[in-house]
This record gives sequence, C-alpha cells and structure tokens, in this order.
Amino acid sequence: MTDYATPNLPSRNFDATQRFYGSLGFTPTYVDDGWLIMTRSGITLEFFLHVDLDPLTSWFSCCLRVDDTDAIFDAFIAAGIGQDTKSHPCIYLPKMQPFGLKMGAMIDIDGTLLRVIENER
Repeated sequence: MTDYATPNLPSRNFDATQRFYGSLGFTPTYVDDGWLIMTRSGITLEFFLHVDLDPLTSWFSCCLRVDDTDAIFDAFIAAGIGQDTKSHPCIYLPKMQPFGLKMGAMIDIDGTLLRVIENER
C-alpha cells in the first residue's frame, strides 16, 4: 500500500458537509455521530464534529496535492463557488507560485482553508 495522509478537518454539521463536498465530487465512505470520511479520486478528507466552530475565525487548513489543479477548480466553479473572499465558501484561482508550482485555494463552508497544489510534472 502507498503511504498517504488524511487531513482531519472540522465540520459544524455533517449533513451540510456531505452536501457541500458531495457537490464537489466527494463521496461519503464512513459516518457516525462524531466522524465523517469522504473521498474523491485519491483524496480522502476526514471530518470531526465541531458544532461551536466560528467559520470567520477558523484557523484550520490543509494542502491537497493533485495532478491537475484546473480540473478540481472546474469542479469548484461548477458547484457555484465564487471568488468573493468576503464569503464562505470561496476560491482563489490557481496560478504559478514563486516556488515553481501552480497553487490555488478554497475556503469551505466551515472556514477551513484548503490549498490545492499541483504536483511536479
């Protein structure tokens, strides 16, 4: 088996999280009263219940390493996520970074920052 990591992210409401990430192509693979796991291709996200989380002050984040940033951002846009940085969710479109990789970001409904970084080719 290949080594991998699964980010543990907060969710104020598992139903809302499943609807949101489901619209991005993620499928739930496990859910109980305190834990939710969702997958999309090779990406696995795990969520813990955090009902008191304030999305405006959340400091949670993770990096997703993908082969095609444009494809995942196409899914974000198709789901209706805009670029208004004063609202959640929102996206920052991918662009080349000084460190030589293409990177964009998405802030989800709970205020979690997901950096999406394209793998080196």
